[in-house]
Amino acid sequence: MMGLLVFDFCKCTAPADFVQILFFVVHSFGEDDMDIQLIQGDITKVSADAIVNAANSSLMGGGGVDGAIHRAGGPEILAECREIISRIGSCNKGQVVPTSAGRLKARYLFHTVGPVWQGGAAGEAELLARCYEGSLCLAMERNLSSITFRAISSGVYGYPKEEAVQVVRSVVDRWHEKTAGLTVIFVNLSRDMHRLYEKMFAGDAGANLSERKI
Repeated sequence: MMGLLVFDFCKCTAPADFVQILFFVVHSFGEDDMDIQLIQGDITKVSADAIVNAANSSLMGGGGVDGAIHRAGGPEILAECREIISRIGSCNKGQVVPTSAGRLKARYLFHTVGPVWQGGAAGEAELLARCYEGSLCLAMERNLSSITFRAISSGVYGYPKEEAVQVVRSVVDRWHEKTAGLTVIFVNLSRDMHRLYEKMFAGDAGANLSERKI
């Protein structure tokens, strides 16, 4: 049985501030399955064994969340990315490469390049699925207990948000038994995107949502 937690982080004015977490328990976790958490907040503040960065093919950082992850993690991430690019030339769409996570609250940073939306007939769904599946595969190979994703390709790459979440759901459906014991965290800063994840996962659970604050 697949379990689901939904977190909603309130904004803090300083690191020492108390953070309220609002979460909904859909049903209890199975012991032999993937655990799923949905968080609305800043992925650079989340603690996990691995954080998945939606990168560009140069791995040199950029704007948006990619740039924020590089800034939060510090220069050693960029140095490792440069070394990787010196060997492979560029990171292809759907490919995943690991580095250390610098100052982030993680052991690894998995860089993956999502597809640019071209109308849906250019293999975008398969490429997007590879980003998630390759990251899950790396997590299992390294015997990690948790991995954090944001919504890959759904920003400037133009992938329609609802279709992007459907790809995520299809990956979860195929991989939830292969990733027993792994906690998979989906983090979105946008409330609208967070709600799409809630709808996609909680809506299929067939259970009432209960609410607590801690």
